[in-house]
Amino acid sequence: MERRKFLSKTGKILGLSSTLSALLLQGCDMFPWSEDTDPLKGDGTDTGLDITNDIKDLKEAMFYKSLNENRVKCQVCFRECVIKPSERGFCRNRENKEGKLYNIVYGRPSAVQIDPVEKEPQHHFMPGSYIFCVGTAGCNYRCKYCHNYQLSQQSIDDLRYEKLLPEDLVEQALEQNVAAISFTYNEPTSLYEYMYDTAKLAQEHEIGVMFHSNGSMSTEPLKKLLKYVDSTTIDLKGFEDNFYQDISQAELSPVLDTLKTIVDAGVWLEIVNLMVTDLNDDPEVVKDMCTWIKEELGEDIPLHFTRFTPSYKMTDTSPTPVERLEKAREIAIDCGLRFVTIGNVPGHQYNSTYCPECHQSLIKRDHFSVHEINLEDGKCENCGLDIPGVWSI
Repeated sequence: MERRKFLSKTGKILGLSSTLSALLLQGCDMFPWSEDTDPLKGDGTDTGLDITNDIKDLKEAMFYKSLNENRVKCQVCFRECVIKPSERGFCRNRENKEGKLYNIVYGRPSAVQIDPVEKEPQHHFMPGSYIFCVGTAGCNYRCKYCHNYQLSQQSIDDLRYEKLLPEDLVEQALEQNVAAISFTYNEPTSLYEYMYDTAKLAQEHEIGVMFHSNGSMSTEPLKKLLKYVDSTTIDLKGFEDNFYQDISQAELSPVLDTLKTIVDAGVWLEIVNLMVTDLNDDPEVVKDMCTWIKEELGEDIPLHFTRFTPSYKMTDTSPTPVERLEKAREIAIDCGLRFVTIGNVPGHQYNSTYCPECHQSLIKRDHFSVHEINLEDGKCENCGLDIPGVWSI
C-alpha cells in the first residue's frame, strides 16, 4: 500500500527487465481476412493457417454457445459471431476447433511496455505512476483512424509475439513495481480470458488492473470481469449511430450499456472522446453526449476530449482544430461535468485537472508528464474538496 502511494508521488521511471524487452511488430502487410465479412455479425473466415493446430496450447472461451453442425456462437461481445469449424470470429482471436471455441491469443502478447498511467489516459488513478501495458493482435472494430492498426487490424499469424501467461505478467509487474497491469493497445474484449485470468491473479497480489476498451463487451462477461478491475478507460467515439457504423463498423448502444454497467459496479471510469474533424465535432451532438453522461453516469466522470491526428485509412483528414476541442470542453462544463481535459495537445492549459470548487490546479500535466500534484488524501490541498478517483490501492 505504501509503495503505491510513493509511486503516485514520485513517478519513478521504470524499464523492463532484460528478459522482457518491449516487443516489436514485424510490420507484415499480409492480411488473411476478407473485409467483405458482415461487419455487424462476423460469420467467421477460414484462414488456411495452422498456428492453432495444437489444442492443448489454446484456452477455451468462457462465453459461447454450441450450435448444430459443430458451429458455435461467441457471446463475449455485441456481434455474437456464429463461427463454423476451423473459422474465426470477426475479431480474429476466437477460433472454432472441432465444435469448441478457443481464444488463440491467450498468453501471446505482441506488445508489452511500461507507460505512464496518463497515457491511457487515466487522470484520477494514481497520477504520476507507471503501468505495465499488454496488447495482442485483433479487434472487434474496424476504425478507419486507428493509431494501433499494426496490432488491432492484424491476426496473431502475422505478428511477432511472446509466450507470457498470466502468472508471467503478474511476476513482471511485481518485479517492476508498477501501479497496475493495463490491457490496452488493441481491444481487450477480443482477448477476454487472458485479461480475466490475469486480473484475478493480480488482485491476489495487490496489483491494480485496468483496461482501455471500445466498450463493446457483453454485459455478463463485463460484470464477471469488473470484480477484479480497479479502473477502466472507455472510448465513446461519438454520439450518433451513423458515425459508429461508418467509421468503426460498430454500434453505439452497446457502448452506452457498458458505461452504465461500469458505474453501477462501482469501478472507476474515465471516458475518451477522440474528436475527428467535421465528423463527430458538431456542438449540438457534443452537448447531447455530455448531457447524457451527466444524467446517466454522473458529474464526476472524467471526460477527455482528444485531438485527432491523421492515421491508417484517414490520412487525408486534417487534425482537429484546437479551438473545437476548447469549445467541446466549454460545452461539457456548461452541461455540469466537473472534470474535463484536452488531450493530444501537449502544453495546453487543460492537459491539467482543476478543482471544480476553487479552480486551483489539482494535477498539473504537460501531455503525459505530471509536474505537480496538489492533493492530500484525495482532497484538494487548497479548499479541502473531496476529489473522486483511485489515489491508492
